Amino acid sequence: MPGRAGKSPCLFSSRRGSYEACQEAAEWLRARAARRPRVAIVCGSGLAALADVLDSRTVFLYEDIPHFPRSSVSGHVGRLVFGELNGQSCVCMQGRFHSYEGYSLSTVTFPIRVFFLLGVEILIVTNAAGGLNPHFQVGDIMFIRDHISLFGLGGQNPLRGPNDERFGVRFPCMSDAYEPDLLSLAMESAQELGLLSFTREGVYCLQAGPSYETVAECPVAQGSNAGGMSTVPEVIVARHCGLRVLGISLITNKAVMNYSSQEKANHEEVLRISVLRAEALQKLISHLLGKLGESSDSL
Repeated sequence: MPGRAGKSPCLFSSRRGSYEACQEAAEWLRARAARRPRVAIVCGSGLAALADVLDSRTVFLYEDIPHFPRSSVSGHVGRLVFGELNGQSCVCMQGRFHSYEGYSLSTVTFPIRVFFLLGVEILIVTNAAGGLNPHFQVGDIMFIRDHISLFGLGGQNPLRGPNDERFGVRFPCMSDAYEPDLLSLAMESAQELGLLSFTREGVYCLQAGPSYETVAECPVAQGSNAGGMSTVPEVIVARHCGLRVLGISLITNKAVMNYSSQEKANHEEVLRISVLRAEALQKLISHLLGKLGESSDSL
């Protein structure tokens, strides 16, 4: 494992999120990682094992990388892993950041801008989510077709504030946030691997967290199929930077939709289901990356 950077970034940094801070982190990583990743993968709660299947790995602790925040959530290891998976050069985040930890949205999305400056072209973002669609089952894998941000509707957007044109335009389009070509390849991969029996497509809804939704709040998310506390800020910043995005939700619990239910959402169950589906997700993403290599001229 590479040596420490010689300083430990504090929880909050006034410079974090600036182009200069992102560039400093990217240059630090570029000097220490032999590979130049084409694909970045964000591993959600309990899904850190995705990074463990990379070949020729180089691992960095978040605390060693200049300006990098640290994750405080169980199931989020706190490491950046460079390597290769099925012919594609990748970087994986073993653990992400959330606004409910006390981070600003510019801090939550800091790694995405670093990936952009490293030359990443494709972001695969995964999460553990609660099922809002009554036809979804625990253990289902949902490819995200679109999102609803309750957080954003309340005025919280990671692009709020001065815009730096070196990252992207002032008013980025979000109607194509999740690229149809990547979604099509993901569905083909699921079919070829025999995973269609528990594979879905749907809309993801962002809530702020860390508390789970109330029974009365569930109808507010009408039009979405799954809900969680992450992903959307990262996707918005990725699209702002011009990255192509594929989103994957693992349905780890079913939202409680009526007051007579004895079910209660809890993080331990989320982690347990994530472990059970980890192998299927690894195979799916590895297969997808192989198809990306086959389709590199057209994608």
